[in-house]
Amino acid sequence: METELKDLSPATQPPPPAPADKDDRPLLKPEPDAEASAITPENLAELEKRFAAYVRRDAYGSMGRGELPLREKVLLGVAMATLVPVRVVAALAILVAYYLICRGCTLLKKPNREEEGEQEDYAHMGGWRRKVIVACGRVLSRAMLFVMGFYWINETSRGASCGPEDDGGKRQEEHERPGAIVSNHVSYVDILYHMSSSFPSFVAKRSVAKLPLVGLISKCLGCVYVQRESKSSDFKGVSGVITERVREAHQNKDAPMMMLFPGTTTNGEYLLPFKTGAFLAKAPVLPVILNYPYQRFSPAWDSISGARHVLFLLCQFINHIEVTHLPVYHPSEQEKNDAKLYANNVRKLMAKEGHLILSDIGLAEKRVYHAALNGLICQC
Repeated sequence: METELKDLSPATQPPPPAPADKDDRPLLKPEPDAEASAITPENLAELEKRFAAYVRRDAYGSMGRGELPLREKVLLGVAMATLVPVRVVAALAILVAYYLICRGCTLLKKPNREEEGEQEDYAHMGGWRRKVIVACGRVLSRAMLFVMGFYWINETSRGASCGPEDDGGKRQEEHERPGAIVSNHVSYVDILYHMSSSFPSFVAKRSVAKLPLVGLISKCLGCVYVQRESKSSDFKGVSGVITERVREAHQNKDAPMMMLFPGTTTNGEYLLPFKTGAFLAKAPVLPVILNYPYQRFSPAWDSISGARHVLFLLCQFINHIEVTHLPVYHPSEQEKNDAKLYANNVRKLMAKEGHLILSDIGLAEKRVYHAALNGLICQC
């Protein structure tokens, strides 16, 4: 068993046929890997221990394919026949309405383009256009959450600004505007919450910019587009764009704040490492912790396909979300000179305050775990 599990490590996987900067493989697409398909139910416990950050612990089981009790099947059937159609229609209406608002506000306006040419957005528009986009975006994002069953959002704030003390023993300016929001990443629902709360700019896959409806909305949000797992100089260029945007948001109250997640989504119990992009600007950051209490189905998007997850989420009569806003974190001089130290200290604070477990695994390990689960499902 030990040998089989070691063989699954990303370091020993054969390289994909396409270059790394064009890796758009779906996470749950079965891999033609004999070793992954060789995983047996007896190995599952060891796999779940190794990839604990991605293990589902709800009634629906791994990949949402667990054996459900009769009562749950009846509830699912009732919801699919009554609740889901209404929610789908309402969600599409909200999406189309906001797209039309964005289309109207950007009419005859040219997007802001970065020097690299790959980044463009409408987030730097001023005047009434920007106000309409932000106000409508926040309201309609909250409406979308309501449609998905998040009727109430339990929000708490803890204390005043935190961080190092200066030589005089006093805190740095508490009301100083942060340059970025940093949050744990549990689900795509995270994005809707942050849009309804502060309407920040996100880091998104480059392909998002080309999606119908969502593409224009992402440009109005001011998303920074990146190719996942890119090892080329392009990634360094994107990192520079993020740093500049964080610095701009810190200095200019009219500029959109950046929203940074640590890597990929987890089951909500773990916190993965942050990239250093948000911390290179040496600006204060606002930590936010998201939690999704559940009884039957977890809103965490970990080891389950997107379509199946959306369907089961819409089948829940009520979903819950809890949000904890930590004080703005002001970096010390040492942290300003060491972005990795800054990122790690913020991460440790969030883990402590949110009762989260620190984990250093990432997207590569998530793909290995999904490939193993696919192999297990194919054998059953």
